[in-house]
Amino acid sequence: MADSDRAERPAGPGQEHGTVVLDVTGMLRASQQSTVTAVLRRRPGVRRAEVNPVTQTATVTYDPRRTSLAQLRHWVEECGYHCAGQSVPSHLCDPLMEPGQSQAPAPEPANEPGPAAEPGVSMAAMAADMRNRFLVALLFSIPVLLWSPIAENVLGLHLPVPFGLRQDVWALLLSLPVIFYSCTVFFTGALRALRARTLDMMILVSVAVAAGWLYSLVVTLTGGGDVFYEAATVLAAFVLLGHWLEVRSRGGANDAVHALLDLAPPKALVIRDGRPVEIATSEVAAGDLLLVRPGAKIAADGTVEEGESDVDESMVTGESLPVPKAPGSTVIGAGINANGTLRIRATEVGADTALARIVRLVQEAQNSKAPGQRLADRAAFWLVLVALVGGLLTLAFWLLFTDRPLGTAVLFAITVVVITCPDALGLATPTAITVGTGLGAARGVLFKNAGALETAARIRTVVMDKTGTLTRGRPEVTAVVPATGYDENTVLSLTAAVERESGHPLAEAVVRHAEQRHITAPDARRFENLPGHGAVAEVDGHRVVVGNPRLADREGIDLADLAARRDALAATGHTVVVIGVDGRPAGLIALADAVRETSAEAVTALHDLGIEVVMLTGDHRATAERIAGRLGIDTVIADVLPEDKAAKIAELQQQGHRVAMVGDGINDAPALARADLGIAIGTGTDIAIETAELVLMRSDPLDVPTALRIGRATVHKMRQNLGWAIGYNALALPIAAGVFEPLTGLVLRPEIAALTMSGSSIIVAVNALALKRLRLPDAPGPARGR
Repeated sequence: MADSDRAERPAGPGQEHGTVVLDVTGMLRASQQSTVTAVLRRRPGVRRAEVNPVTQTATVTYDPRRTSLAQLRHWVEECGYHCAGQSVPSHLCDPLMEPGQSQAPAPEPANEPGPAAEPGVSMAAMAADMRNRFLVALLFSIPVLLWSPIAENVLGLHLPVPFGLRQDVWALLLSLPVIFYSCTVFFTGALRALRARTLDMMILVSVAVAAGWLYSLVVTLTGGGDVFYEAATVLAAFVLLGHWLEVRSRGGANDAVHALLDLAPPKALVIRDGRPVEIATSEVAAGDLLLVRPGAKIAADGTVEEGESDVDESMVTGESLPVPKAPGSTVIGAGINANGTLRIRATEVGADTALARIVRLVQEAQNSKAPGQRLADRAAFWLVLVALVGGLLTLAFWLLFTDRPLGTAVLFAITVVVITCPDALGLATPTAITVGTGLGAARGVLFKNAGALETAARIRTVVMDKTGTLTRGRPEVTAVVPATGYDENTVLSLTAAVERESGHPLAEAVVRHAEQRHITAPDARRFENLPGHGAVAEVDGHRVVVGNPRLADREGIDLADLAARRDALAATGHTVVVIGVDGRPAGLIALADAVRETSAEAVTALHDLGIEVVMLTGDHRATAERIAGRLGIDTVIADVLPEDKAAKIAELQQQGHRVAMVGDGINDAPALARADLGIAIGTGTDIAIETAELVLMRSDPLDVPTALRIGRATVHKMRQNLGWAIGYNALALPIAAGVFEPLTGLVLRPEIAALTMSGSSIIVAVNALALKRLRLPDAPGPARGR
């Protein structure tokens, strides 16, 4: 994919650019994102701005030498929208804190009317505001409708007008609360768009409502006649109903990020003058000493200085078991202390914690634009222009080429403006992307951008690095072969007694295996380490030799019948350790890299998706073939030097494969970058994670098919939504313009057009939310809470 689609990181010292996710609240409709985008992109120092109306956030890439977070906030407020600074919870850090700056009072929010002017407006508050405006519009539009010509002609109602007023004057009075309270959100939104020199849905609604109401006002003030107060007020009521329902439905799309934000504790205990003091987490500074009692959450990333305990870090790392911590151990903020009391020196706080970085990664992915979405955004802008021009042309046609009255022409023109609203088109992809990335985040599958979601849907070949991806990257005992006169337990006991004194990875694997089988190893004396060969020690009065065949030859140990078994194990990629006692063979222990428990299941799941699985490794072919046969892998590429891995990926691409590469090490980074989709195991190196476009936080290969399944389902929903939005406008526009009225009498009134237009947006949002019902493989318990 193009470099421009890759997520960039926040600026650090000496860097020329940074990326920040801003909390931008007050965007009621999808098409309003163009206002913030247009303003920010024209500002000095802003390189890119991408706005998501579903999450109410904006990802801005900027030059820190020319602008700042505070300036970005000011520019957003100039658009008329509230901005709380960086999109992190207030209990994590001051949202306007620049690196190296002290806290300062935030500037006052813009004094625009409507919900956008309120500081800290949540999606729930926006929904409540829309509900109140809708209820007022409904309350007054009903009597306007009851005293209108429609009620007389269609319903046969002939209600006396109160106070002896003319019918149009009474309707004018009833419409005032709708126009000057309920509709102000449309008018202020239209002004923001015009100031930003862009077009959005608020302009369309404002034009439609204002045209009907002002036309009626002129008629009323000049003596009376046919008026359309009921069209203007009912239109406003239906549009507000659509706003309300849409905002409510959009609120559920961002549940995953809200859940992540809620993981951080609001309070922390800090040691001050030798005593614990409770302070807000936002006040914790790097270097503070935190007191974390059993059952409490850790407020910041840090290092244990005193105490021992187990810490549940599954919400961040996906590790299903609590991790033992002791002095010198690092801890992750939001982890839960299980038993002992810890004193932790804070090293990373606020927006620099691992949790905040994960949240930022998810938000950047949600705000990024997929290629299809960029096209839809451009189409939405031009569709607004088409609606305005179409309304004028419709008005002109009915006035110039028919004998219909002005009122009929105005009604058709208003209907065209309303029905052509591009809101469903604007919501089609961001809602699906928000739900898809959130669904992935809940499983520890972090898409860095929308392009990664689209690419995941098209992958047909998955290349997996062996060590650290399909395997654990550490040796494990696979077989114990005793010689005549010995049994497995005795061989393991003698070997563990010697290896317990060694720090070699193979020795640690043997000791670990003996402990798992509850075999007690006696004490060893006169231990001697022989680098490159093995070790020798005295155990229960016997000279025990543990090492490779060269050591056995040096000690004069003849393997005899064990030689054939040793050669067979070595031929299948095992490392074979020879055990001798008093110059005679006692047995063999075979070791190999441990295969992850879910690797075979992951390969099967990929095959179920119709995907070819390739193993790429620098190991010998015998070792690779053994593991590939055990896992059911289709193709093995072995004996590959680290610098040649990217070339192997390129070869597959040249053969027509769309390739995803899964790896975890520094030597995997070039291959991750070369692949169509780079997937990094979360416990891998930082450079691998930075290079990849998809990160598996749980380090579980089973999350690879999960990620691809999410990508396919998300792209499917995006296509469904785009098809509905485009098809709806294509069918509704000629009906709204009255094309079929002369022949069939088919007419679409503005208020009905408003209802169907809002219904289209709601259908798109609800269809995207259906992604939450996607069936995925079961995850370990702790990971589900992420």
